[in-house]
Amino acid sequence: MPIRRISSKWAKTEALLASAELRGLVPNTRPFERDTVRDMLGDYGMIYVKPVNGTFGNGVIRLGRSVDPDESYTLQAGEKQLSFPSFDEMYDALLKLKRPRPYLSQQGIELLKQDGRRFDFRVMVQVNPAGQWETTGIIGRLAHPRKIVTNYHAGGTPMPMETLMKTHLEKAGRTIRGFRTELSRLGVNVASALGKRFPGLKEIGIDIAVDTALKPWILEVNTLPDPYIFMRLPDRTVYRRIRKYAIAYGRFRRSARASAKSKRRSAGRN
Repeated sequence: MPIRRISSKWAKTEALLASAELRGLVPNTRPFERDTVRDMLGDYGMIYVKPVNGTFGNGVIRLGRSVDPDESYTLQAGEKQLSFPSFDEMYDALLKLKRPRPYLSQQGIELLKQDGRRFDFRVMVQVNPAGQWETTGIIGRLAHPRKIVTNYHAGGTPMPMETLMKTHLEKAGRTIRGFRTELSRLGVNVASALGKRFPGLKEIGIDIAVDTALKPWILEVNTLPDPYIFMRLPDRTVYRRIRKYAIAYGRFRRSARASAKSKRRSAGRN
């Protein structure tokens, strides 16, 4: 049976790294180990550790290392923020907080902010009725003021992409239309790369961060994305298209009312 859902973040990351076009957009990601955490904090100053299998941002922890002469470390999980004078103390606290399951370590990306709150984007890509990958929705996710993840289920606020990017793009002399096209193409490229490795995929939701240089980064790919977040957009045609495609490839059943309406139309043509 064709693979429809891939839960392992490692498997999906490896598929993206196999693409010469995409690998430069994937943050450095390594197995979770003590030396790896120390080295990556030295290289990047901030990293995320997250479960290899997990959804909704559950279990994600952010670690930081100061650049001050008096070296110190920080840890944040949910709304809990802790500071430590040494790596060893921070790491011991981390082991107590993390769940007893495989984790990975990922390079931290400094996200753009709106009113002091970080944001990223969910890009929905689906197989359309013609059998081709198509980006069907892009929505911004504004993080809860006291949390590190942007997910709606963790208190994030869904917002139109235009609202979040307008000022940043204007300062760079770029347009909303051009940025939307860039994310849409990236979404199709990611879906194509995963589809080659995992035949049978029909939909993906890509979490894309944008750094202060306006470079997009592929943070994560969900192969069973939540379509309902797109109901929060003012333009309801986006959600209607997403649902239409999902019905076509069998994720959702057509409602009894819609089925009856379709049958009446068909009978009227005969």
